Amino acid sequence: MANANPLAAVAGKFGDLKQRLWFLLLALIVYRIGTYIPIPGIDPAQLAKLFSDNQNGLAGLFNMFSGGAVQRASVFVLGISPYITASILMQLAAEMLPSLKELKKDGEAGRRKVTQYTRYATLVLALFWAFFMARSQMALRLPNVSPAEFVLTTMVSLVAGSMFLMWLGEQITERGLGNGISVLITAGIVSGLPGAISHVLTLAASDSRWILGSILLLVFALLVVAAVVFVERGQRKLIVNYQRRQVGNKVMQAQSSHMPLKVNMSGVMPAIFGSTLLLIPTTITGFAGNSENPVMLALKDISSMMQVGSPLHMVLFAAAIIFFSYFYTALTFNPKDMADNLKKSGAVLPGVRPGEQTGRYIEAVVLRLTLTGALYMVAVCLIPDFLSSALNTQILFGGTSILIVVVVSMDFMAQVQAQMMSQQYESLLKKANFKGAN
Repeated sequence: MANANPLAAVAGKFGDLKQRLWFLLLALIVYRIGTYIPIPGIDPAQLAKLFSDNQNGLAGLFNMFSGGAVQRASVFVLGISPYITASILMQLAAEMLPSLKELKKDGEAGRRKVTQYTRYATLVLALFWAFFMARSQMALRLPNVSPAEFVLTTMVSLVAGSMFLMWLGEQITERGLGNGISVLITAGIVSGLPGAISHVLTLAASDSRWILGSILLLVFALLVVAAVVFVERGQRKLIVNYQRRQVGNKVMQAQSSHMPLKVNMSGVMPAIFGSTLLLIPTTITGFAGNSENPVMLALKDISSMMQVGSPLHMVLFAAAIIFFSYFYTALTFNPKDMADNLKKSGAVLPGVRPGEQTGRYIEAVVLRLTLTGALYMVAVCLIPDFLSSALNTQILFGGTSILIVVVVSMDFMAQVQAQMMSQQYESLLKKANFKGAN
């Protein structure tokens, strides 16, 4: 009777994984449909002109992260940028405010409370950005739409779109696969890939010199992808010796193992955080329009020097990546807790005393790994900008885009494999229990 319905057994073997994959697919379809829903009252001709004039600044970054929503004046124009900024602010506040720091230590209840505060901050930032964006884009409204009506409908549309994406990202994290926010950003970037390939092929067809350039760009992209995969899989393995000990009536023999530490523990978040924060001056000056306020004029001069590809932008971007690499690693990895856990389990590192010295040793190793990972991320993100400046042409997919897509894809595949292994393990346990019962 156990083999009476083998098809049903095969279908149910990876049932949870299939459900997660279907949910992820449907969520991405909803996301892509939303990028084609326009804000009411926008003049398409004026929008196209504005985007062509500002695609190398904030508009270009938002358009890349939102999958073309900016170029189409979609309700998803703000994307998940307010949520990313709110997350940065909450993480910084949690390190500076004792009340939030204690709240993070309260386990699941504290985590839910911090998440709730992050949502409130996202709403406030979305309202702020939506208001100034609506006021600054008054020239884009259709002639038959009043200013008050345009501002109100634009604010409601943008805030609703941003909050919906925040909710959708959380649902993907909980019911799908991977980090929902990173998955949405990756989907937006990948959606522009066909257009980028078409643009390169058009250039190659119109100018024979671009044929060699296209081949070189392809080779460069493959080398960057290979480098990202190599570094992201790189680990520093610390040897751990477990001493002979007795637990109850059972004697545990001495054995050796290793503790893997990733070269890049922070993932792609430093690049995303850095990209978002560096464009805040451009955001403010874009919202201000043609204001003659001295402060706004000074901000305009600063933002003009901080355009993507400029030397100042490269230096600040590199500094932001290095800072957030250390900051994010400090949030997610605690050497002291790791040393305490090793001491409690009777494990020691060769040549290092248990306890405080082990914690300091692990911290020193993590700091060196973080510096290596940060420098690798800087190289991946900035080399395309150097090439773009040297060749005097725009590289449609920069290093940040490639880094995000490759790292999120690797994380997605790792979670799929983990789900498959979990399902196989559960099926083996069920078979063992069934045989034992018989």
